[in-house]
Amino acid sequence: MFMGEFQHSIDAKGRLIIPAKFREKLGENFVVTRGLDGCLFGYPQDEWEKLEAKLNEMPLAKKDARLFVRFFYSAATECELDKQGRINIPQSLRQHANLEKSCVIVGVSNRIEIWDETRWQAFTDAAEENFDEIAESMIDFGL
Repeated sequence: MFMGEFQHSIDAKGRLIIPAKFREKLGENFVVTRGLDGCLFGYPQDEWEKLEAKLNEMPLAKKDARLFVRFFYSAATECELDKQGRINIPQSLRQHANLEKSCVIVGVSNRIEIWDETRWQAFTDAAEENFDEIAESMIDFGL
């Protein structure tokens, strides 16, 4: 399970240090793709394969399903950790998540998320303001 929040800088070549705490769980090769809310999602191979199986079950006849799968897969890239524990994030993914300098890497259960620090701060500020209401609505999900 991934959890916690870490800050690192992305360099001009698009290299980002992955926190040591996450490296072992991610493995040497993992998948990074567009995430929701303006971030990137990173999945270990086994979690990616589980997600892939679910995505393959989506009905091709539904336009929203086709659009989501196409958008999600088209940006997916296999990342390999270098000797310094960094990955190289392609330009298209850096643009999607607005990654320029300061980044936040967050553990979210079965995946990591990579955020621009400013976007992450705005997200957490908004979530904190509404956390009690959000928590109350979790009853609908059996929590």
